[in-house]
Amino acid sequence: MTPDTAEAGFDLWLERAASCGIDVFEGLGRKVGRRKASILAAVSSGVSNARVEAMNNKIKLIVRRGYGFRNTDNLMALVMLCCSSLPLALPGR
Repeated sequence: MTPDTAEAGFDLWLERAASCGIDVFEGLGRKVGRRKASILAAVSSGVSNARVEAMNNKIKLIVRRGYGFRNTDNLMALVMLCCSSLPLALPGR
């Protein structure tokens, strides 16, 4: 999607949200409209926080798996091991 088509579509969505007659949706349209410049800047730059969110989810799963560790050093070691790109060779393999 190009920034021009994104802005046109965004303006159309805001217009429809404002005139839909549903109070909650109209409020959402106002809130989103206040962030219009930021949203369009994200579309034009093509930058997202997908990698950060993926890493955050991975760490949360590791923390859940490591529940019951005696100290945080062991948990941090597991996070560093799972999130690094070290090629580890297991003994006997």
